[in-house]
Amino acid sequence: MTKPFSQACENNKRPILDILSRVFAKQNKVLEIGSGTGQHAVYFAEKLPFLTWQTSDLATNHAGINQWIADFPSANIKQPLTIDLAATQPLRENVDAIYSANTLHIISWSLVHNFFELIGKQLSQNGILCIYGPFNYHGKYTSESNANFDLWLKGRDEKSGIRDFEAVCQLATKAGLSLAEDIEMPANNRVLVFKKVS
Repeated sequence: MTKPFSQACENNKRPILDILSRVFAKQNKVLEIGSGTGQHAVYFAEKLPFLTWQTSDLATNHAGINQWIADFPSANIKQPLTIDLAATQPLRENVDAIYSANTLHIISWSLVHNFFELIGKQLSQNGILCIYGPFNYHGKYTSESNANFDLWLKGRDEKSGIRDFEAVCQLATKAGLSLAEDIEMPANNRVLVFKKVS
């Protein structure tokens, strides 16, 4: 099979690295939920050698992730776990960091609920959650390009769509998380940083 490739991953990996190198500076093990192509995982694992980077995704995406890991091996990157938010199973051990990029607008809102339920169970006390992607504020798009992107998303799957920042924060609070930072990123994206407080 052809190794999967995302141009968006190439475009945003350096700005995201700047954030992760700071907010994950005291963390040890990262669970990436929705590793996608695997591009972010191999890049961040190389640049952040003090972290163990655990990839995960639906089983259908494992082959592509493993291709990237094979081509860009690092001692601190782990082959993907199967995480299906529609049928979540507890992981063997908790982690002190969780990272997810461009996932919440792809999955359904019910799976976003499951996403935060999983994080509430698997993220250690004082652990850090970083979410990258576009968000709406007070029910409004932050740009015309995001509005067009949302139309495209709903055209391919009516259950997907750009999520409201306030609604996401409510789910995070319910999962025992507190918003630490909301960081503006290129291309009308954000990084939301949460800390596990209870």
